[in-house]
Amino acid sequence: MKKWIVSMAAVGLIFALSACGAKEATKASEPAAGGAANGNAAAQQVKLVATNFEFDQKEYTVKKGEDVTFSLENKQGMHAVQISGANVSLDNNNKTKTVKIDKAGTYDIICSLPCGQGHATMKSKLIVE
Repeated sequence: MKKWIVSMAAVGLIFALSACGAKEATKASEPAAGGAANGNAAAQQVKLVATNFEFDQKEYTVKKGEDVTFSLENKQGMHAVQISGANVSLDNNNKTKTVKIDKAGTYDIICSLPCGQGHATMKSKLIVE
């Protein structure tokens, strides 16, 4: 019984510490401070903030043909992200990925980790212009 209580306290402490020092969300259209994966230009930044059963934005917009760095922040609950057709999968082990999307359109962003009762409705859109 004591091991269980200590384990739960440790998990709670880890969650509390991971929330400390969170930065304010960066808009998708703002350039990054660092260089892109190809070294030519700054990558666009898209920070996907996940809480229980929703993302912080209904839509994220990026420019076609430019490097985009996607990052995942689990603010509440445990989530993973998949962007269909854009070759982006993020989870706790892989929290960032930089890709170049050459095709304009609308892509579905979904939570790919079953996270509870509202999991099926945890969706957003990526708009590539």
